[in-house]
This record gives sequence, structure tokens and C-alpha cells, in this order.
Amino acid sequence: MEGEIPNFVMVWTLVVASLTYCHTIGNLTSPGTTRLFFVLPVFFFFFYLPLHLTTIFLGGPSSFFLCWLANFKLLLFAFGKGPLSSDPPLAHFIPLACLPIKFRTDSEKAQNQKTGQKSTLNYATKALIFATSVQVFHNKESIHPKILMFLYAIYMYTGLELVLAFVAAGARVFLGVDFEPQFDEPYLATSLQDFWGRRWNIMVNRILHPTVYEPVRNISSRWIGKEWAPLPAVLASFLVSAVMHEFVFYYIGRTKPTWDLTCFFLLHGVCLSIEIIVKKAFRGSKWRMPAAVSGPLAMTFVVVTGLWLFLPALMERCRADVMAYREYISFIEFMKHVGDFLNVNSLLSIVSR
Repeated sequence: MEGEIPNFVMVWTLVVASLTYCHTIGNLTSPGTTRLFFVLPVFFFFFYLPLHLTTIFLGGPSSFFLCWLANFKLLLFAFGKGPLSSDPPLAHFIPLACLPIKFRTDSEKAQNQKTGQKSTLNYATKALIFATSVQVFHNKESIHPKILMFLYAIYMYTGLELVLAFVAAGARVFLGVDFEPQFDEPYLATSLQDFWGRRWNIMVNRILHPTVYEPVRNISSRWIGKEWAPLPAVLASFLVSAVMHEFVFYYIGRTKPTWDLTCFFLLHGVCLSIEIIVKKAFRGSKWRMPAAVSGPLAMTFVVVTGLWLFLPALMERCRADVMAYREYISFIEFMKHVGDFLNVNSLLSIVSR
């Protein structure tokens, strides 16, 4: 952990410098190929930087923020699109580029006040659930493998939501602006379309839509018409998501891909496309599957395929549970050393008086 922290500081110092350069380029160039030419070196540099991090808690989120969020936003920025094209000041440009955040408009803030933000109790409950992961890890040999994988799926979701909420809260404190949550209780989804489009990792959906979905849909509409153009756009979005997940998992585990992740996302892309076709077929019909039925069916499909294809890639290929526990112990030891150091300094200052 001691060696990882200086690397983490070095990586993010270079990120800030690189994004400052991009902000300057944005002021000096017009959107188009010229700006893209100057931004591309940073694009490739962000794929290289996570190789300097080896922990799951620092390296995992950093690879996601840089390789996926920042790079896709920079591609949009090169062509005058996306959140960075609104000419934000540098203090906003940097967090907007690399963090899973989106500034709310006044109308969105008003709507949020009506619907309500997630309560502290909501996050506290998820933190308590995630805290049980240490005890589960200690006793994993006595837990059935399927149950263990299911518990790890819960820990993955709660851990992701807590990390992203923590990042957004930190940005809210330092920037003084309001952000939206990155998850909207995905276990309440009423369909695959609802799960992937509105509830799970909302910022990824917002990035894939303008960078992948819209261009493919526009091209496809010339060949198969506007009605069916969303289908190849959906498949392309899931394919890109699969590739980016393979990158992130490589940075975490430093192992060659087994393509289980790609199969998981392509399977969901195909099934979501089928769901869209079925909905189109019954458009205008009085018959509609109740949400009380479609919701559990969709979530059962997500859980079963996740335990089959997604979680094994994370736990067996990357050994994420072993890494997380080892880093947890290292962090505790590191904080003890910091505490001892501070106590010694306090004692010396008292003696010197």
C-alpha cells in the first residue's frame, strides 16, 4: 500500500496536467480533426497510466475513470459534443472529464427536490451490507460456491455505489455544485431496458449514447430504416461496453481475457434487442406484462447470467476478493503506522514545550 499511494498521486498529477493541456487546446482550436489530432496523445496516454497501479481499490476505479469515462468524453470534446463542450472553467473541466458526475440543470434540481435524494439511511444500510464482506471472506470455505458468488454480486453492487457516491460527494464539497447518483436502485428494474438504460451505472449509459449508440443508429437508419435502426445501435453499445470492461479487468488482474465478459454483454445486448422487438410488436395493444412479473424475470436473468459469466471473470480471473482483503489489511496497517507517527509527533511537541 505504501508504494501504491505515491504511484496513485503521480498518476493523478499527470491526469490533471493532461486535462489542463486539453482545456487549453479547447480554447485554441475549433471542434474537428485539428482538435482531435491534439487530443489523441492524451487519449492513448490515459490507456497507459493505469498500468502503474496494481490495487483493486485505487487501480480499478482509476482505470474506469481514465480509460472509459475520460477518453470517451475527450472524443466527444474533440468534435464539440458532450459535457466538456459547454466551455466549463478549468476547475470544472477536470472533474467533469474524468469522474462519473454530471452537473444538474435548474430544472433537474427542481425535479430532484420533488422525487427526493437518496437518504443517508440508504447509503448507511449499503455500507453495513458491504462491511459483512470481510466476515464472509473469512468463512468462504464453508459457504456454498453459488451462494458465495451471489453474496459477492451484492458486495460488488454496494461497493460500486458507495465508491461512486463518495467520489461525487467529494466533488460536491470541493466544487460546490450538485450531482446526480450513479445508480437508481437497479434491483427495482421492471425490464432489461429499464435496468441498463435508467438504473445501472447511469453515467456509462450517458457516455455510450452519444459516442456509440447515436452514430450507429444514424448510419443504420439509412440501411434498415429508423424503426429498426436502434437494434444494431444497442448491440454496438454492448460490444463497446464489453471491450471496455475487458480493459478494466485486465488492469485489475493483469491476466489475459477469457472473453466471458464479452459473452455476458453480447448476450444482454441480444436479449435487450429481442425485448425491444417484442415491445414494438405489442405497441398499441391492450396486453402488457405487469411490472410485478417482468421486473423479477429481468432481475433473475441479470443475476443468473452475472453469476455464470460476469462474476467468475472478476473472482477467478482477477481474484478480486483476495486482492480486496489483502488491500484492506494493508490499509489498516498503514493507518496504524500513520496514527503511531502522529502520536509520536504530538508527544514530541508536548515535550518540547
